[in-house]
Amino acid sequence: MNRLAKALATLALLLAAADAAHAHAFLDHASPLVGSTVATAPREFLLWFTEKLEPAFSTVEVRNAQGVAVQSGKAQVDRNDATQLRVPLKALPSGTYQVIWRVLSVDTHRTQGSFSFRVGP
Repeated sequence: MNRLAKALATLALLLAAADAAHAHAFLDHASPLVGSTVATAPREFLLWFTEKLEPAFSTVEVRNAQGVAVQSGKAQVDRNDATQLRVPLKALPSGTYQVIWRVLSVDTHRTQGSFSFRVGP
């Protein structure tokens, strides 16, 4: 194999590996915003990811400062946008809340993370 062919083969492998690394579903943005303080408690929490999600294996938990779950139902992937995960919430008093997400993208890669937001002045 000549040097040009080896270089092209190496480049193709590097590009394939880089493309595979981008296939994971990472958190793109959320509403309320990550780390934000909102004056009015949200009725649901929305998260958008960089890839489509597998509904049966994608979850969100929202917990208060005592670690108690405050969602009022199961997280669901939006029917019209498979990159969006939403979870309904109970009435939230002022305080800090932690959002914990675990998702499986349609390409079978798992990712997870957490962040907080605050309700109140």
